[in-house]
Amino acid sequence: MGNQTGTGIFILLGFTDDPDLQFLLFGLLLAMYLVTVLGNLLIILATISDSHLHTPMYFFLSNLSLADIGFTSTTIPKALRNIQTHSKLITFAGCISQVYFFLLFGCQDNFLLTVMAYDRFVAICHPLHYVDIMSPRLCLLMALGSLLVSVLGALPGPLTILRLSFCTNIEIPHFFCDLPAVLKLACSDTLISHIVLYSETIVLGVFPLTGILLSYSQIFSSILRISSDRGKYKAFSTCGSHLLVVSLFYGTGLGVYQSSVATLSSRMTLMASVTYTMVTPMLNPFIYSLRNRDIKVALGRVLSKMVPLGERINAHLL
Repeated sequence: MGNQTGTGIFILLGFTDDPDLQFLLFGLLLAMYLVTVLGNLLIILATISDSHLHTPMYFFLSNLSLADIGFTSTTIPKALRNIQTHSKLITFAGCISQVYFFLLFGCQDNFLLTVMAYDRFVAICHPLHYVDIMSPRLCLLMALGSLLVSVLGALPGPLTILRLSFCTNIEIPHFFCDLPAVLKLACSDTLISHIVLYSETIVLGVFPLTGILLSYSQIFSSILRISSDRGKYKAFSTCGSHLLVVSLFYGTGLGVYQSSVATLSSRMTLMASVTYTMVTPMLNPFIYSLRNRDIKVALGRVLSKMVPLGERINAHLL
């Protein structure tokens, strides 16, 4: 590749070099991607089509589903194409773009999970003022604010790559261009780049997580003051799905981005990345729909409308 900063290619080593596993891996990734996109699209359709779900909680959930679709679409299609074409190459420009959009949608996930925690805090701790506080205008501003901060906050990472030089080692031990993995390939000084990386992790990762923890500390305090066990269960059940998603996403995501100071093996990092880039977005629709009666009812209505539509199309084609 030579000593350069703006042209050339990288090699994504991916999951395995075993040709016997390539077909199985392609099928597995494709199935996970289709389930992720379809599941999150159904959540979006359900929240839009059912007037009972036109509330702040479901508004943010539909935004989270949209962000999850973008999050997985940044990495999996390229991995599928590389497996299908038996190629591991990605251009420098493609790598920069992948880093940017991966950070953008990841940051948006962070902030949406934070505003969802705030929404649950207001609903449980200030139920009488919930409608006034969580007004449509505030919800829209928080959603747009999350997107704007993510668009701007994702810029420093890719920009630091542009100032680096890359020499002979162009192999990325990953299935996508992850920022920490790319920085390890640089043959020029990466001090500033690592400072930017950790600063982004703190501002765009740790701060939102702190907001979530503060919200839930108040929520748990309020739940413990509820006298009846049924009331405690009902209050906690509204937060269970969100807590599970937060645990999966932050537990693996922050671990990967802080692992460059430790000596985590590339295999462990790869498996953790699979969890928060593919598994968590895929499970989100199931986590929210299986634990939420309103979502299940709305999804049933959406699916019941889609089945007759498919029958009419088939009848017309025949």
